[in-house]
Amino acid sequence: MKNKIIFTVIMTFGWISLLVSCSSMPEKAEPVKNFNINKYLGTWYEIARFDYRFEKDLDNAMAQYSLNSDGSVHVVNSGYHVKKNKWVSAEGTAKFREDKNTAALKVSFFGPFYAGYNVVALEDYKYALVAGKNLEYLWILSREKSIPENIKDCFIGKAREIGYDTSKLIWVSQDKKSPFEKKQ
Repeated sequence: MKNKIIFTVIMTFGWISLLVSCSSMPEKAEPVKNFNINKYLGTWYEIARFDYRFEKDLDNAMAQYSLNSDGSVHVVNSGYHVKKNKWVSAEGTAKFREDKNTAALKVSFFGPFYAGYNVVALEDYKYALVAGKNLEYLWILSREKSIPENIKDCFIGKAREIGYDTSKLIWVSQDKKSPFEKKQ
């Protein structure tokens, strides 16, 4: 009986892990093709996002991507927590879900649990629109701490086409120099 319970727990955990790791993207979203991860590496500033618990109360948020020796991507997300009055960061790993020329990745900060990270619009590897696994996750990123209005408008239009309620975007303040920021 004890072995049967252990087996059931392991199988349940396995299925949950499989379902979470296979989470992909919103139905109308298409990841960027002819994607070059080497051009995407480096620092990206968060211009706007949908608020969710892991980034709640963060300003000056940024992501830094570098290549691991196994071909996966090392991720460092950081930001200034305005309520705790301190800088925070989290490290994770991103892996391609498909071929490496398609900007459909999965990212994990918690062991075997992955979530979708899909670059759905990209301008000269300077500005990116990133869709999460569903319509609750969206980011606008820039290599600079601001974004031109025409790119912003284009990304907002694209997000609406996918089905996002862009009125929920939080515009992130980028007024501090992060201690996590690497020199480029």
